[in-house]
Order: sequence, then structure tokens, then C-alpha cells
Amino acid sequence: MTDRHGGAESGGSALDGFLGRLNPDMCVVTAAADGERAGCLVGFASQCSIDPPRFAVWLSKVNHTYHVARAAHHLAVHLLTRGQRDLAELLGGQTGDEIDKFARLDWWEGPGGAPVLTDAAAWFVGTILHRTDGGDHVGFVLDPVRWGGDRDGPPLKLSHVSGIDAGHPVD
Repeated sequence: MTDRHGGAESGGSALDGFLGRLNPDMCVVTAAADGERAGCLVGFASQCSIDPPRFAVWLSKVNHTYHVARAAHHLAVHLLTRGQRDLAELLGGQTGDEIDKFARLDWWEGPGGAPVLTDAAAWFVGTILHRTDGGDHVGFVLDPVRWGGDRDGPPLKLSHVSGIDAGHPVD
């Protein structure tokens, strides 16, 4: 059944057509809590307020990073360049349940213990203000408290990482 504007009322190819057009910048989110570190590749992230500045990232409930982030007070959000696909493969294609990703990375401890990746094109660490359940992902609204990075290069987009098999598939 379609609504009065010709689109499917729920699910369906019209929504798939809309979602298929999206090609967001990919982020790496890192967290630390209770002596554990975690990091993952994230495609659901956006600025969500101008004044005060706020940013939201969405973590899959099956992801190791989500389990660490539930106890964290800060998250670090990193932008990568297209030339950093190998970094995206490590953080998106491996799971922290099985390997220590940070043993293979250059990083330093940011505010609240959040791991900051030295090689990121740009980054910020934000205090977690809110968590909201969105279905199979949970949104974390962040108040940026420290930031940096000035690496040039085109951003890493969803279309550039389509061949990476997730360390924790949603299904």
C-alpha cells in the first residue's frame, strides 16, 4: 500500500532508494571504561546542534565499542581520509572481543581516558550528555570538550568502505 504521495507506508523500496543515496563521512569512535578500550567504524553520525555545539554518534548494540561506551563518560570521534582505508578495515572489520586493536594503533589518552588516534585527519573528544535507544543502535549525544587535527585529504565515505565485513554484523 502507498500513501497519498506515492511512497510505501513502511519499509519497501522507496525507503531503500532514499537510504541508498546517502554517502556519509565515516567516523571512528573510541571509548574507554573500567580498564577496557574499544573502537569501531561508524557511519551514523552528525552534528545535532549549533548553539551549543553538539554531535551524535550511533553505536550498534552488538558492537564491543557499544558495551564499553555504556560505562564511559567521554567518547572520541575521528574523521579519516580516503587514504586511511587500512585503519577503517582494522577498526570496522575486527572486533575488540577477539583482538586488542589499540596494540596496532598510535594513540594517546584524551579527556576521560578516551583513546585519541594520532593519525586521524580530525578528531574531538566529547562528554556524553544523553543516550537514546534507536532500535538496533543507541545514540550518544556529545558535548565536545577537546579537538584537533588538520590532515588534508578527501574524507573517507561509506562508498569507500563497502567491502569491509563488519566485525559484528547486525544480523
